[in-house]
Amino acid sequence: MDTRWLQDFLTLAEVRNFTRAAELRNLSQAAFSRRIQGLEQWLGARLIDRNAFPTALTEAGELFRDTAADIIAKMSTARTEIAASQDRDQIRLALPYALATTRLPGWWKAWTGGQRVGCKLELGNIHDIVSALIAGSADLLICFQQAAQPVPIDAERYERLVLGTEIIRPYAARSEVEAGRIALPGSAAAPVPLLMYSTTVYFARLVDTVIENAPEKIHGFRAFETELSDAMADLAAGGLGVAWLPESSFGPNRTWDLVALGNGRWDTEVSICAYKEKNNQRPVVARLWQSIERELSLAEAG
Repeated sequence: MDTRWLQDFLTLAEVRNFTRAAELRNLSQAAFSRRIQGLEQWLGARLIDRNAFPTALTEAGELFRDTAADIIAKMSTARTEIAASQDRDQIRLALPYALATTRLPGWWKAWTGGQRVGCKLELGNIHDIVSALIAGSADLLICFQQAAQPVPIDAERYERLVLGTEIIRPYAARSEVEAGRIALPGSAAAPVPLLMYSTTVYFARLVDTVIENAPEKIHGFRAFETELSDAMADLAAGGLGVAWLPESSFGPNRTWDLVALGNGRWDTEVSICAYKEKNNQRPVVARLWQSIERELSLAEAG
């Protein structure tokens, strides 16, 4: 049995809707349904009453719900305790590649204050890094979050700190814009090549929403799709289309010759949040969390 099936089942038990549960688990509804069926086959019992509306648990499902939650909690505790015994001064940090390559170096220097604290990075898409936190393989999660596209994290189980915000806006190569070859919103006769994020990336949802709610209809086609914002910036710099990139992509060591498009009409703001399980008792984690809180307080006071 795949332990992710238990997390799938608990999500469905909470929201009572296959479509919504699949979205929260970042799966297609077909894939999500197959995993629930796989769990039922492994147990030899029906857990979901598919004739009820809204979706309801069977008697067996209600009995198994507490067991599944207990298994997940015990596995998380065991992994935390084992990791604590092996890596007492190491933080296990899950975050997207876009933050690891831009914001993390400055954050880490400020948070650790020169102390020797090890860090094991787990990089991935939003589903992978959230799963790492929930499964207990990460002490901290740092991710992007927007109210319209919430991250499925239980507020009663996890603490949250807002580290800052990012503006995500469309960019294109300066040479292409100045030559008039790329401009938003494009037209039916001359659609704009769009550089889009893969569906597993959190930014994909944000950019899709921006395009859907745009003040003017964007005429474009998906020229490229990728998980990495750096790869997208490289493609945009090469004149291959329009890419939505966070402000932090443009650090001192990043020399893409890109210009922003639209004068804010196709921008969107997203928060950067840190999460920690309230029951995580590792001293090194508690110290780092307190340091983050202190840095945020100093920034607010300044």
